[in-house]
Amino acid sequence: MTTELTHYINGKHVKGTSGRFADVFNPATGEVQGRVPLASASELDHAVAEAAKAQVKWGSTNPQRRARVMMEFVRLLNRDMDKLAEALSREHGKTIPDAKGDIQRGLEVIEFCIGAPHLLKGEFTDAAGPGIDMYSMRQALGVVAGITPFNFPAMIPMWKFGPALACGNAFILKPSERDPSVPLMLAELMSEAGLPDGVLQVVNGDKEAVDAILDNETVQAIGFVGSTPIAHYIYSRGCAAGKRVQCFGGAKNHMIIMPDADLDQAADALIGAGYGAAGERCMAISVAVPVGDVTADALIERLIPRIEKLKVGPYTAGDDVDYGPVVTAAAKKNILGLVQSGIDQGAKLVVDGRDFKLQGYEDGFFVGPHLFDHVTTDMDIYKKEIFGPVLSTVRAKTYEEALAYAMDHEYGNGTAIFTRDGDTARDFASRINIGMVGINVPIPVPLAYHTFGGWKKSGFGDLNQHGPHSFLFYTRTKTVTARWPSGIRQGGEFNFKPMD
Repeated sequence: MTTELTHYINGKHVKGTSGRFADVFNPATGEVQGRVPLASASELDHAVAEAAKAQVKWGSTNPQRRARVMMEFVRLLNRDMDKLAEALSREHGKTIPDAKGDIQRGLEVIEFCIGAPHLLKGEFTDAAGPGIDMYSMRQALGVVAGITPFNFPAMIPMWKFGPALACGNAFILKPSERDPSVPLMLAELMSEAGLPDGVLQVVNGDKEAVDAILDNETVQAIGFVGSTPIAHYIYSRGCAAGKRVQCFGGAKNHMIIMPDADLDQAADALIGAGYGAAGERCMAISVAVPVGDVTADALIERLIPRIEKLKVGPYTAGDDVDYGPVVTAAAKKNILGLVQSGIDQGAKLVVDGRDFKLQGYEDGFFVGPHLFDHVTTDMDIYKKEIFGPVLSTVRAKTYEEALAYAMDHEYGNGTAIFTRDGDTARDFASRINIGMVGINVPIPVPLAYHTFGGWKKSGFGDLNQHGPHSFLFYTRTKTVTARWPSGIRQGGEFNFKPMD
């Protein structure tokens, strides 16, 4: 049975009127399970206009009352965790535990946003001059928008709309058309939590909706997560239109394994970081860089049996499934094409998952695990983000050579080093030109009260996602200089002398 999905406008599910739809697949079976409407520019503009009306009252609501909506939303998320996770797994393909992790990491950002009354406090200087006080206020931008990816259909929307709403903005969410059900469910829960109608609008769509967001003069800011080419497009065009924009793109995350590292710990870390969620994470480790051939040989020896034991299957097969299918047939084709390019360009395929088949799910988008050794920097599997269960091993002779691999790559999202030596770890953290660094931690995603963001072609914009940066991004500062004269009025003054 195919379900026709909707937009979510003014607190209600609304059918699309453009006449255009996209198929929503069950990645495990390859079957179409839903159709999602793709909004026209006029539909997007209508949602923005309605949001602008609703924002006025929401923006004037005091931060503590807004925080109470967030508190209730957290309760509702926990109440519906199982239902949300099942819907997420059904459309994305990730396992139930992974889906719950997706929701949990978004929930933690909402919990941080409950602190909005403190985070929105301005600054005050008493007696900056004779009878003069100065103070700043952080005020909402108005209507802002988020364009979010398929790989975290719960977490990243919450990373975007949570801080934006807590700051008093209205929010237009354009989620991925590949797995749109959970964003719609989140909007329903926000309404149930007490968010006024129109303050959070969910508009499903493709490039036409994205361009409409970029062209709409009412939209003051845009947050995006996705591929680097689209991140660059949105950032360039959005900034040219005078909007505040933060865009996060692709990644090629290196993990350096030093000779003194605990190799069993490092191998276990690589399995989870490289193959979890079928590698469809912007923080996945896709390049292992062991230092020295002895280290490399020992690491490969440990990885092979671990990889061969991975259980690949649908989320319905139980919580012991390690990872599920990739999101679309096109994604599977792209991954296998890159694997073939690695073979053609001379890399050694140590674990070959090309012939992986799952009985009963032959039409699903499953990709077996792959491990390459002797990968070099001129190969496509090294240069490009594969976004699949493929781990490449690049051997380095020295620490400096390993460091250079990570530093010279065009992406700079995340990186890690495994070592027992504090001096090496400290040097690595200090010198590396990458936004998020793990020391004996393979996926260094910061907790909600720190900020998340990459460098180089992985991130565009000055402010990161969640943490204190998000409250800076979704507000602008107004500074007030106030004078309350005392005594007898003596006429006009033409010089401001704040230090008298």
